[in-house]
Amino acid sequence: MGLLKIFSGKNPEEYERKGDNFFEIMEYGSARLEYETALAKMKKRCPEDIDLDSRLREKMIRSSEALALQHKQNGELLRESGDYESASELFHIALELTKDPELAAGLEQLLGKTQNDIAGDDMEAPPWLHTPENKTEEQVWHTQEAEYFTALCGALPGDVRDAYKSYGDIFKTGYVALNQGEYDLAATKLSQALKENSPDSLIPLELATAYLNLEQHENALLLLERFIKNHPRSIHGYHVLCETLWAMKRFDEANGLLSSCPEELVESLPILHLKGESLYRSGRYQGAETFYLELLQSNGWEEHTALSLAGTYEALGKKDKALELYSEIMGKCSGCGARVAPFIKQKYADISTELGDYSAKILEIYLSLIEEDPAGRGNHFRKVEQIYTAMGNDREARRYRSFADNMGEPLTD
Repeated sequence: MGLLKIFSGKNPEEYERKGDNFFEIMEYGSARLEYETALAKMKKRCPEDIDLDSRLREKMIRSSEALALQHKQNGELLRESGDYESASELFHIALELTKDPELAAGLEQLLGKTQNDIAGDDMEAPPWLHTPENKTEEQVWHTQEAEYFTALCGALPGDVRDAYKSYGDIFKTGYVALNQGEYDLAATKLSQALKENSPDSLIPLELATAYLNLEQHENALLLLERFIKNHPRSIHGYHVLCETLWAMKRFDEANGLLSSCPEELVESLPILHLKGESLYRSGRYQGAETFYLELLQSNGWEEHTALSLAGTYEALGKKDKALELYSEIMGKCSGCGARVAPFIKQKYADISTELGDYSAKILEIYLSLIEEDPAGRGNHFRKVEQIYTAMGNDREARRYRSFADNMGEPLTD
């Protein structure tokens, strides 16, 4: 399971932005995974947002097709090099991903030829290439589950992907359920899968994540402590274990864990981020501020650290410093051509209005957020109303007040 999925506070647009970033660098499997997560979040938070639903589904399809084509191209290279088994696997995965009839037909031909290459004669294509025209509902469900599992595995490192594919169908069902937020089902299936596989497998990490989301912290902790002993270099393991300890308010233990991990990990950026987060979660904001400032000074600019520092400034009541840092983050995003995440724009605009800035610049940000952040439209309508009121434009203020009222957005002081 991707690390970000255990944070319930992130909104769908944040995951969408990560998906866009992955797509731009041609990490199509990771992109689809982020879009899937965004869609699951959307269904829980704003199921009525038809525009976001449509946009995310379109991006999922685009990612799947791009990934299918990428697998086809890589498979052709492997076939040319004589690695027929690996090529066949990539063609098979691509065929599961694509809905493009032309691409599917080409992949079926390549699969048939590759199977002939493996057998050394003109054997018939394997029976799984022939798809029945009328599938039962159960067959359709299993196909969708297989496609989703394939997409999830496509975002994992090669050794982890191979391991997950070897754990069997029960694990597959549990892993898909976990990533779709069905934690009870995930815990049941992953517990069964753990009994069928080696205790040294990676399954305890995913089962612990299900327990964490179910707030069964003791169960999660027991699994994770054993997991770290077996896999002392698993960054993901340290992350989920820290989340569990934080949820249990055992902050000193989390700090001790991060200080005692293998030497090659102690100063790695992911572990350093966890150290800063641990200070913040424990309410040691002054310590977190010092930590993040030193990290930026020693490691140079890094958005994750900058955002963490900005949030720490807010917790300390240092609104001016937080605003300055959010402005810098927005500037760096714009400077490199990346889309500024809606939550960063909202942070900047909200703090600006708190500090008395009702300028046209802030108005433009909220107007843009109405389109970019449909789930927060009620709030954005209310903010636009306030700015127009401050500008003396009563007509537009009334118009946006009616929009906010219709969405049930409460009045603010």
